[in-house]
Amino acid sequence: MSFARQTSKILPGLALTCTVAIAAYAGEHVEVGLFGGRWIESLVLAIALGIAVCTFKPLKPSMKPGIDFSAKILLEIAIVLLGASISLSAIRGAGVWLIAGIAIVVVLSIAATYVIGRLLGLPPKLATLIACGNSICGNSAIVAVAPVIEADSQEIAAALAFTAVLGIAAVFLLPFLYFNFGMSVPQYGTLAGLTVYAVPQVLAATAPVGLLAVQTGTLVKLVRVLMLGPVIFLLGIITKVETTDPNAAGNGHHPSLVPWFICGFLGLMAMRSFGLIPNALIVPMESVSSILTVIAMAALGLSVNIRSVAHAGGKVIAAATLSLLMLGAISYGLIIALQIQ
Repeated sequence: MSFARQTSKILPGLALTCTVAIAAYAGEHVEVGLFGGRWIESLVLAIALGIAVCTFKPLKPSMKPGIDFSAKILLEIAIVLLGASISLSAIRGAGVWLIAGIAIVVVLSIAATYVIGRLLGLPPKLATLIACGNSICGNSAIVAVAPVIEADSQEIAAALAFTAVLGIAAVFLLPFLYFNFGMSVPQYGTLAGLTVYAVPQVLAATAPVGLLAVQTGTLVKLVRVLMLGPVIFLLGIITKVETTDPNAAGNGHHPSLVPWFICGFLGLMAMRSFGLIPNALIVPMESVSSILTVIAMAALGLSVNIRSVAHAGGKVIAAATLSLLMLGAISYGLIIALQIQ
């Protein structure tokens, strides 16, 4: 098939996903104008709007190639570019024991959340998405892990929708712990960095307590985000090993154990860490990654059967809530173990 013909097949669905993404950005700007802040990110709005469009107006078959392209290829490119936003230099500001402790918290949280999800009857891939989202960095982790484990659009939408609600709830509830349970500022900053999903949410949760809490929380959160690279790398290997055809070696086919976009993600993260990416390019690359992610999420929403998401709702909420409570308990245990005052 010629390039022109392929492009013509993709354009209708791509145009629709871009339209939904633009509407999501517009909704986010309305939020800022009305409430002075973003309570629901454009990424989540894009999924919600996509689901609404798909539910109330069945899509033509001609839309499918462009929607599939947006949900897969654009998302993979976004993940590669996401690597440029993560630098290992954050490690320089944290002690060795704190770094090791954060890594242990993330590993324990992923394992425990996965077990909780499975005990509640969630499918393995959905349980994995919730585990990684709650344990590392919320939406970004879910988006990055989803193609690695080959999760479907309904699982991704369910994980994103319900963890987004919990992320907002955590921002409101955490200051209550500081003001009512006698925590010190460093303890509170550490707890916020270990439990809140996104960096902007960490800033929102720690700002009422003061600058030291903001600095501590941001540092801990950045170290926690660094765990995303090793986690998606290991999940990529595990997934490929589990799905590889045992007869592949005999027929001359040798599938790659690590998807190309994970290699790209790790490559750009290494380049950023060693100063090989000019500073002038970092912000534009982050912006492109963010835009492509929102477009991809719109495409995922356009592929979702709302009944499936609603059916999983109670179990997902239970799994995500129990996971967040368990993460808080583990994180507080680390604070006590490290004798953070």
